[in-house]
Amino acid sequence: MIKLTFLGTASAVANQTHQNSHFILETGDRTIMVDCVGSPITRLDQAGIDPLKITDLILTHFHPDHVSGVPLLLMDLWLMGRKKPLAIYGLAQVIDQVKGLMALFNWQTWDGFYDVQFIPLPSEKALLVLEDQALTIHAALLCHMVPSIGIKFQAPEGVITYSSDTSPCDALVQLAKGSDILIHEATGEGKGHSSPEEAGIMADKAGVGTLYLIHYPPECDPDEWVTRAKKHFSGRGVMAQDLMTIVLL
Repeated sequence: MIKLTFLGTASAVANQTHQNSHFILETGDRTIMVDCVGSPITRLDQAGIDPLKITDLILTHFHPDHVSGVPLLLMDLWLMGRKKPLAIYGLAQVIDQVKGLMALFNWQTWDGFYDVQFIPLPSEKALLVLEDQALTIHAALLCHMVPSIGIKFQAPEGVITYSSDTSPCDALVQLAKGSDILIHEATGEGKGHSSPEEAGIMADKAGVGTLYLIHYPPECDPDEWVTRAKKHFSGRGVMAQDLMTIVLL
């Protein structure tokens, strides 16, 4: 079983009902967090997910609305008594930036800290992030204002691709091909981002079955956003909401 829980769905400016975009994917022995913002332990508690079960953290890019919660997550897991290692994946530049951020807190002096395994990813069009019996994860460099990756989760139960922040690009279409679900940002028109219509076009080109819109302005009308995406996409369209889950059996 694959279970994906949206911990947040908002674009850069969140509100009381929408946190910034990040999610948890659970399958097999892995609990994977993608991006990390806000007060992670509080949000995980609201979602009914044990923070100590997180095995991996994937960071798509180094913007505050995607990485601001990393120091608090690492510290809180330490204070909660975590002992097992935590793997953190990201582009090499992002890993260096996270290390620099943590250095501001002198975290290496924190006594008894668990092992954090930083795994830098090369800047390639398609690359393998991790692979085990239950799950294979690929990523691709997409088209944002800073280096940013999209992520493809492949398991026997199904395939899910996440765009993270990107303007429309062929690299995303290639990454998402063969996916059952595409989770695509719908910030609106602007450099490095996509409108609902553009998300629909990407979903149609990739031939996915279901499109979930994420990273949208919280004040937007959900029905309008889905209708705009569906102008160019004949599959199922859904507006992702905070704490919504996707389950593939």
